[in-house]
Amino acid sequence: MKKILLAYDGGEPARRALETAGELARAFHAPISVVSVVPDCGDGPAGDASSDASARAHELQEAKRLLAAMGINVEVLEPSGDPARRIEQIAEEGGFDTIVIGSGDGTPINRAFRGSVSRHVVAHAAATVVVAH
Repeated sequence: MKKILLAYDGGEPARRALETAGELARAFHAPISVVSVVPDCGDGPAGDASSDASARAHELQEAKRLLAAMGINVEVLEPSGDPARRIEQIAEEGGFDTIVIGSGDGTPINRAFRGSVSRHVVAHAAATVVVAH
């Protein structure tokens, strides 16, 4: 593992992924970048996009603080778009050889409509994907 991309949304699965990514980074002396994708709102109200972006920025700062407590400095990324596809794109364009992501993202209803981000990333990413349970 040479370069790790941590997908983080602040939920419990993402926190487990953060711990896993931190352990891998220390073991392999690999840098970590943390990504939290602001989903496209589509037809939703304009206020939803800014509140999503604000929530994602807060989550990224939380991840940065938690990893700093483990002695790890990170780069944070705040793109918008389809979360699964943006994670895959960032990993490929950034030369990440490992993606760490939590399992069980979203509510059952969200997964039914949007699908599982972790499942999509596992199925489509060119990098090795570590799913933290």
